[in-house]
Order: sequence, then structure tokens, then C-alpha cells
Amino acid sequence: MTTEKQVIGKVLGCEISVTTTADGKKHFEASCQNKETRDELAAIFEEEAILRVTPKAILEEAAEEPTES
Repeated sequence: MTTEKQVIGKVLGCEISVTTTADGKKHFEASCQNKETRDELAAIFEEEAILRVTPKAILEEAAEEPTES
């Protein structure tokens, strides 16, 4: 089974990535420095995860990408 991993950031001593499996499903993975940082990150996700849509930020990011001629 082939997977694709993309690192999206770091928080609390953990590297966060999105993994895409061969069947196209995606999930988050975190590689943490130690058990304490892993437990702290897990506690935050267990408490509350807020997902926002901010189109302006996405549009600004797209505008910064170079275009091909």
C-alpha cells in the first residue's frame, strides 16, 4: 500500500503531516519529540478542534504563486 506524506507544520514540538493512502483517504499524523508533547497535542485535539474557511487568505496565497508564461 503506497502512501504520500506532506508536512504541513510544527506545533508543540510535533511535526504535523497529512498522509494520503493509496485509496485516496487522508488523515493527520504527528511525529512528536517525546511522550509529553504527544500527550499535550492529543489533549488539545480531544478538547476542541476549530476549522475555519477564510477565502481571503486562500486568494492572497494563490496570488503570490508565480505564473508560467
